[in-house]
Amino acid sequence: MMLGRVIGNVVSVIKDENYKGLKLLVVQELDMEGSFKDKFVISADLIGVGIHEVVMVANGTPARATQETKNIGLDSIIVAKIEKLIFEGREVDLQ
Repeated sequence: MMLGRVIGNVVSVIKDENYKGLKLLVVQELDMEGSFKDKFVISADLIGVGIHEVVMVANGTPARATQETKNIGLDSIIVAKIEKLIFEGREVDLQ
């Protein structure tokens, strides 16, 4: 799992049939202080999030374990929108 912030959309006119109807977003990894790290992923949005929102991302085999993704060659999906993060007894500023 990865904590990240949605930083962009992926627009594709021509794509594999299995990807039609999926919203793909660019998610940049966050550290436990809420700051950006170098890694980013392209993730399928299964829950309806938007730009600048903080999300939890499942990568690898778990990304293919949902009803919507079981027959698709996905490696990353957004599984939760994070409203609040409490780490080591303090709330992390995610703004």
